[in-house]
Amino acid sequence: MELAKAEAHDPEAETARNDAAYRAQIAYLFENSPFYREKLTNAGFADAGAVGGLADIAQLPFTTKDELRESRTKENAIGGHLAAPLGEIVRIYSTSGTTGTPSYIPLTRPDLANWVEISSRSYSASGARARHRIVSTYNAGPFVAGVTLDAFAALGFCHIPVGAGNTERLMAAVNLLRPDVLACTPSYALHLAEWAEARGMDLRNSTVQRIMVAGEPGGGEPALRQRIETAWGAKVTEAMGIGDVSVSLWGECEAQNGMHFSGDGFVHAELIDPDTGNILPWEDGAEGELVYTHLKHRAAPILRFRSRDHVVVRMGKCSCGRNTPRIRCIGRTDDMLIVRGVNVFPTAVREVVAGFAPDVTGVIAICPPAKTVKQDPPLPITVELADGRAADAGLADAIRQKLRDTLVFTSRIDLVPAGSLPRTDYKSKLVHWPEAK
Repeated sequence: MELAKAEAHDPEAETARNDAAYRAQIAYLFENSPFYREKLTNAGFADAGAVGGLADIAQLPFTTKDELRESRTKENAIGGHLAAPLGEIVRIYSTSGTTGTPSYIPLTRPDLANWVEISSRSYSASGARARHRIVSTYNAGPFVAGVTLDAFAALGFCHIPVGAGNTERLMAAVNLLRPDVLACTPSYALHLAEWAEARGMDLRNSTVQRIMVAGEPGGGEPALRQRIETAWGAKVTEAMGIGDVSVSLWGECEAQNGMHFSGDGFVHAELIDPDTGNILPWEDGAEGELVYTHLKHRAAPILRFRSRDHVVVRMGKCSCGRNTPRIRCIGRTDDMLIVRGVNVFPTAVREVVAGFAPDVTGVIAICPPAKTVKQDPPLPITVELADGRAADAGLADAIRQKLRDTLVFTSRIDLVPAGSLPRTDYKSKLVHWPEAK
């Protein structure tokens, strides 16, 4: 498949094009967004001309999820950043609302078309092609992940939507409809492998050749990826987006060396130090938090939105021909724990523990004793043993020492039998608070 110009990434042309789009977007915000007109005016910018171009973006304030929530009113359930008449909105998605009232994410017709284009770039990178049969497990109806289904249609896939919550129905579709691709979360791909093994099913003989994972970090963790690929005999690639900005903003190619940026022309991405807020250069090996700005959005555009996604950057031309920035997400800063001054990402803990396979299943539960970000050592971690593996102090000590050597924090390892920890058909929950006060 020939790469789109945006995926080939001509930095000079991209900079000029995106700068022009950004200036037009800022003018649109001043004219149509009460939220940003007030926010920018309070920050000392009287009009769009005073804001300048992308080279000056570091002078602008960040936007947080809490700010958007606080701007909602009874009269405007979407929030003060709504910048288009409701008559121009063609779709309104919502978040799960796990922390309270759901957030609503509106799209105009051009917004929706742009999101489909971004997702199409992302998923075409995976190697899936027109006429491939793809079975998906996303219950995407009310959520922004629904746009990926539009992208599947745009790419010409034969889509077999099964949804979450019915593993037997899904495996029947795999056996009877012989799909080429499975789309699900990495947690569910692993659960399906365990489910099949317990029933004597050999997934390596299924027709599934590619597994496209998204919805949570983990698809890029080497140990977890290897377990899924070995069980299925299929190649795993991952994608990542964010509801308020766009789904599938990043998509991994068959080289499996990080997710390529797929939003050029529509979204500007920055890398910042999460502690200081300072912009970091896009350099190979750089590590920081992603910040996003819409360049061509009408319904509810956002400016310098802190994603809380913590990533490691890879640069340089990929063997697939793309030379866009690539990332691997190592966790979310709002899921992070601090153990005696050391930042601990739950997904990083899972990756270290998964390295002890086949003695462990790779399923873990971090159980902080206090319901706060800062924790005193040792941090309790429950680790599930592989089927038939007996607990012993030597294995627990080895895991504890590896965590200490790799992530520089002290833990307490509790080994439990296989199947003791819950599985999920969507996003896995790594941090549990059963004893937290």
